Amino acid sequence: MAGATLTERGVLRFLTCGSVDDGKSTLIGRLLLDSKAILVDALDALAASSRKRGLDAGAMDLSLLTDGLEAEREQGITIDVAYRYFTTGTRSYILADTPGHERYTRNMVTGASTAELAIVLIDARKGVLTQTRRHMAIAHLMGLRHVVVAVNKMDLVAWDEASFQAIRAEVEAFSARLGLNGLCFLPLSALRGDMVVARGPNLPWYGGPTLMELLEAADLDQATASGPFRFPVQRVCRPRVEPFKDYRGYMGRVESGHVAVGDRIAVLPSGQHSRIEGIEFFGDCLREAVAGQSVTLLLHDELDISRGDLLAGGRALPPSVMEVTATLCWLDEAPLDPAARLFLRHGTRTVRAQVVELLGCLDLATQRLLPAAALRMNDLARVRLRLQQPIAPDPYVKVRCGGAFILIAESTNATVAAGMVLEAGGRSEAAC
Repeated sequence: MAGATLTERGVLRFLTCGSVDDGKSTLIGRLLLDSKAILVDALDALAASSRKRGLDAGAMDLSLLTDGLEAEREQGITIDVAYRYFTTGTRSYILADTPGHERYTRNMVTGASTAELAIVLIDARKGVLTQTRRHMAIAHLMGLRHVVVAVNKMDLVAWDEASFQAIRAEVEAFSARLGLNGLCFLPLSALRGDMVVARGPNLPWYGGPTLMELLEAADLDQATASGPFRFPVQRVCRPRVEPFKDYRGYMGRVESGHVAVGDRIAVLPSGQHSRIEGIEFFGDCLREAVAGQSVTLLLHDELDISRGDLLAGGRALPPSVMEVTATLCWLDEAPLDPAARLFLRHGTRTVRAQVVELLGCLDLATQRLLPAAALRMNDLARVRLRLQQPIAPDPYVKVRCGGAFILIAESTNATVAAGMVLEAGGRSEAAC
């Protein structure tokens, strides 16, 4: 977008994913270094840490910029999600370096939940691996609009175009079965820097954009801003003191769409209706609020509304249901216990839930649902959930925030699964 300002370009959230030792942390380090997003003192600390690891003077281990845990540096792998913020002067970025090991796939789900773009790295020597397929499937299921397939370590295959094209053909065949369209492919070397920020001298046969050029050009998801109004109530504000004795405000964040004074809204799951009397932001009165803004809403009517209720608008309101069919990514080390007592948290609402049917697990090779007797860590499965109280979910493919939920074990308070609603109230909008 020529002539766009930093504010107009917005903040792009993206993540790196792939298999172990594909070079994710090194790629992020190269991106930060070559885009001049590292301060001098951080560069000095990086050089000192690199010397301690036995590197020659002047050489730097770029992976140390994101591998912040002591265990990560000892093992040379990423364990936790590492977040970094940087700006290029034309756009701001929040990046998440996610683990490649299968054991930490759940961390990749965490990073993907707020991202809009995924960089899937593939080692040019190893080609497409099972974990690569798993991460692409998760990126698709999590609704990421942009997926960049970066074939890394091209320097270790003598910058061979045939190796790159063979990997591209395999990924395109897999993504076609997955239903993942609009992929961008590029060869690069995170270690040498070719095609990361600068083009470099070693890939003359590739005429496409560099990674940084792809990031700069990526358009932000407008579906959240233009979607139906969704406002999970976080808190009810009732001061009960003069001059605010009759004040009743509903505090939260606009997760989707926009709302203006005078708009008609519904309160879910109760089904009550009212209209917006006022919108406040730190004492200021607004005419409207848009997705991403945390505000206090005042309603024309005095209704029984509490934390966990949803204020919604739009032509098609989500149904209030006590049963959903969903895709689950199982995150817990212990397999699913059908008798386990679970909580489902949807927005700010928490209800008791039970997995009443395991409809199948996703086979990453064939993209088919296969019968399964158990649900284990990192499995992607389709399940049917029964709830003790109603929720008002949207299909995840239509309203990302309205279709996402997590499952929490009552006994440990641990998050055991991340879920995406496929069907609610008899309406199916997607397949696993």
